[in-house]
Amino acid sequence: MEILHSKIFGEQLTSTPLLVFHGLFGMLDNWGSFGKEMGELLPVHLIDLRNHGRSFHSENMSHDDLAGDIVAYMNHYGIDKAHVLGHSLGGKAVMQFAIRYPEKVEKLIVVDIAPKAYPPHHQGIIKALESVDFNTVKSRTEVENVLSQYIHEKSTIQFLTKNLYWDDDKKLNWRFNLKTLSEKYNEFVANAIKFGVFNGETLFIAGEKSNYILPQDEFAIRQQFPKAKIVTIKNAAHWVQADNPVDFSHVVKEFLNLN
Repeated sequence: MEILHSKIFGEQLTSTPLLVFHGLFGMLDNWGSFGKEMGELLPVHLIDLRNHGRSFHSENMSHDDLAGDIVAYMNHYGIDKAHVLGHSLGGKAVMQFAIRYPEKVEKLIVVDIAPKAYPPHHQGIIKALESVDFNTVKSRTEVENVLSQYIHEKSTIQFLTKNLYWDDDKKLNWRFNLKTLSEKYNEFVANAIKFGVFNGETLFIAGEKSNYILPQDEFAIRQQFPKAKIVTIKNAAHWVQADNPVDFSHVVKEFLNLN
């Protein structure tokens, strides 16, 4: 069984650890500042999902696969119970995990995603990523120029190009597995998580300027997570922890009784 790649802060602390999972096309580095800050209070594992960052590549990418990876990771590190936090796609992973393995979850934090199916909405980004020809581009700037023909938000381009690295053939490449992510896209975005109930303490964090969690989603959230508390972070869009890190950290610390 392959184990997800991670970076661990606060290893010497003995309290319940917090496992953090990023979103689609992200990587654990996106959560570096948060991990460092929280790592002074409890052990924090920033984790690359399969097909992302430095974790293994696979042809499979269902919510169940992602939940299974979390169990394997916890078993590998001898963690019986953890707080789990997931953003976007990582949020779908931790929701499925909490429903399937409730005994392993102390508290659940879901960031800017609901348990529902979403209409496909990354086609432009996937087309942009697929249009980069690594046989011809020789620099990050050239990659950015290709992406900017399809994507107009500079912040999105910067987010995506964090995934560039020089491979063994001295060529630029993506760290994420674009082939599987584009082929299996509907399986993890356009599918709701499987029905089931997690009765533990749960926090949903929404971005005020994001439309990922809508008022009408509250009913579906409470059906599967009856103890859910929903908090909206001001001045934040989908990347809540980056847009308003101060309020985001405060809300997480309060929920985990770390204040």
